[in-house]
Amino acid sequence: MTILDTIKAKKLEEVTALKSRISIAELEQFPLFQSATRSLKKAITSSVTGGIIAEFKRKSPAKGNINLDANVVEVTQGYTEALVSGLSVLSDENFFGAKPTDFELARQNNAISILRKDFIVDEYQLFQSKAMGADVILLIAKILTKKQLQSYTNLAHELGLEVFLETQNEAEILDNLDLNFDLIGINNRNLNSFEVSVENSIRLAQLLPKSSVKIAESGIQSLETIQLLKANGFDGFLIGEYFMKEERPALKCYELIQKLKG
Repeated sequence: MTILDTIKAKKLEEVTALKSRISIAELEQFPLFQSATRSLKKAITSSVTGGIIAEFKRKSPAKGNINLDANVVEVTQGYTEALVSGLSVLSDENFFGAKPTDFELARQNNAISILRKDFIVDEYQLFQSKAMGADVILLIAKILTKKQLQSYTNLAHELGLEVFLETQNEAEILDNLDLNFDLIGINNRNLNSFEVSVENSIRLAQLLPKSSVKIAESGIQSLETIQLLKANGFDGFLIGEYFMKEERPALKCYELIQKLKG
């Protein structure tokens, strides 16, 4: 059983417990459920500051503890002030160390688009994401069937959410090109072994439709890497650990964006 299998099994347990506490009908009554979506797709395609999606995460199965005591308001506001295109906020508590209020506080204190970074395994989580004030949901091709990906994409759009489809290999891209996703990401981290190679994005970039909004994820540690990925057709870059491992993540983000602008 891989770590990904373990995470998925735990997530299914979590969702079952949540369903027994808060119904979909109740989620639909949350104040943020009716909020307008802030388009991450538009923010990326119109960006003049590099198309950065800055991530807030405290730890990960691959890296262990990264920045457990980081202040989510301070960091995410700093990202926003640095002129990122969007935020990515982890909401998984068991494996990524998210605090129950992390996403809520990020939403309350930032007016830009926020991707809810979690493991979606049930349509209930789409209603939950909308109630939380998310603008974008992550669908991971590796853990979902084609039928689930299609169903969740359609439902997300009905709810006014954008869909970020995460892929990692050729099959996951080619099998899902007919999905109506808003953004497509290539994860440079192997979700089974957690090994990272930026070459993965470069190798697979040619398979992505020219019209798609392409995002590179994981292992992005320098201006030079971003420039290389841009040259290979990528529009945006999801960066987490590179910022979060610093004492002042938002400052690191600001410095990178200034280099991109310069």
